[in-house]
Amino acid sequence: MSDFDFPDDLRYTSDHEWVRVGGDGNVRIGITAYAQDALGDVVYVSAPAVGSPVAAGDACGEVESTKSVSDLYSPLTGTVTAVNDALDGAPELINSDPYGEGWIYEMTVEDPSVLETLMDAGAYRDNLA
Repeated sequence: MSDFDFPDDLRYTSDHEWVRVGGDGNVRIGITAYAQDALGDVVYVSAPAVGSPVAAGDACGEVESTKSVSDLYSPLTGTVTAVNDALDGAPELINSDPYGEGWIYEMTVEDPSVLETLMDAGAYRDNLA
């Protein structure tokens, strides 16, 4: 799986979401380069609403591509604080910049220690092998 970039500063889930911890205590969430490649051209993104509670492992949105519709799973339990409104007009940002402009939502985390249970880049690469 060396064809894909998995930044070392992120944490990963087996459902192919990434988590970036911000300095403000919020986390930013998106899908990995591997996931966007498997989906194909992303044409629509449904993110959870700001203010809504999400629970780790629960479906909280969808990513629709030319190939399929896939659920977006929350990697952590907490409350949604922001969504990437740019995806409404340009869902293809998930394909072109999955770790940057293609982020999906931000949230406050109920228990920050749970972040340590997510995979680092090396473990995620191993998980794909």
